[in-house]
Amino acid sequence: MAERDFDIIIVGAGPAGLTAGLYTSRSKLNVMCYEKLAPGGEILNTEHVEDYPGFEMIGGPELAQKFTDHAVKFGLKIEMEEVTEIRKDGDDFLVKTDMGEHRCGAVIYTAGGHPRKLEIPGEETYAGKGVSYCALCDGAFFQDEVITVVGGGNSAVDEAQFLTKYGSKVYLVHRRQGFRAHQVAVEKLQENPKIELMLDHVAEEVVGDDKEMKALRVRNVKTGEIKDVEANGLFVFVGFLPNTDVIKDEIEKDESGFIYTDQKMETCVPGLFVAGDVRSQLIRQITNASGDATTAAVAAEKYLEAQEDAKKVSAAASS
Repeated sequence: MAERDFDIIIVGAGPAGLTAGLYTSRSKLNVMCYEKLAPGGEILNTEHVEDYPGFEMIGGPELAQKFTDHAVKFGLKIEMEEVTEIRKDGDDFLVKTDMGEHRCGAVIYTAGGHPRKLEIPGEETYAGKGVSYCALCDGAFFQDEVITVVGGGNSAVDEAQFLTKYGSKVYLVHRRQGFRAHQVAVEKLQENPKIELMLDHVAEEVVGDDKEMKALRVRNVKTGEIKDVEANGLFVFVGFLPNTDVIKDEIEKDESGFIYTDQKMETCVPGLFVAGDVRSQLIRQITNASGDATTAAVAAEKYLEAQEDAKKVSAAASS
């Protein structure tokens, strides 16, 4: 068996990955974290965070930088490489990236997910030409323009509120009367004069010309009435899908594709640990991502220790 390049490889450098990196590096393990974009994960796309203990309010990018700096301080190595495959190889794991292949003893997988699309006509056509999935990234492009937002959860409510900084008007389109978002956020939304709620409506089509989006076609789910809402932007927040395609071993998932783990954050594949948004769980917040990652880090260390103990016992028995 070839020598290991690292004790542990962490996939993804969001709050979960960086927390796992902090704990494993602090334990003096040889750890590498691979991230295809930039350290910080989804909080890079959040203007303000006000539900992380110790900070009444902090900018998302600022909190991401604090996570990164803290982990790096203890020796975590972070490389900007995209992981394309993870598979078990004997007692080890082989992790392929777009830059090469690396061998390790355990993997902590924290790669999160990607935005769910509406899958309606015109969505792909006008992606980047009016259609977006990131308000913080693209909101400023819609200064003094009319914006539509689709969704009914925390992200949709929070980002609709955020987009009123730029847009002259924001329509929030939601298929039901009630929201899944926190009540305090919904109340703030309802008090904002720039926001108009389009409840009991669904998006049917993104309409535009050769250059850009011009309107969002919506349908009233109760009456069947269809109308065009003139708007220059559409921001979609209807959930996200877990990034699990790179894991080649058979793993157990829930009906939505999120990965099942035990209380140690270990999957049915020994040595493969999961934390953060890609894990099957009730809620997806920075706090529980960090907590789960702490458990995964400690459990991964104990897993490696057990491997070493087993090797020593085997060596002693054969001598």
